[in-house]
Amino acid sequence: MRVHIAAMADALTFMLNGETRNHPPPLSIAALLAHIGLDRRKVAVELNEEIVLRALYAETQIRHGDKLEIVHFIGGG
Repeated sequence: MRVHIAAMADALTFMLNGETRNHPPPLSIAALLAHIGLDRRKVAVELNEEIVLRALYAETQIRHGDKLEIVHFIGGG
């Protein structure tokens, strides 16, 4: 049981589209997108109310308390 509690204490806590998420650090935007199964070419990401350039997804680390909004583009007509 102690291992589980320690693991939660080390978790990175952030908001994603209004929901609280926990994930072990480190976590980049690119890694988060891969983890949730989104194609980075078809999304826009806002981190703490600022748009993140797609070219910076791999190097932009998510930190404890960050707020992310991800918009997924869907084609059709």
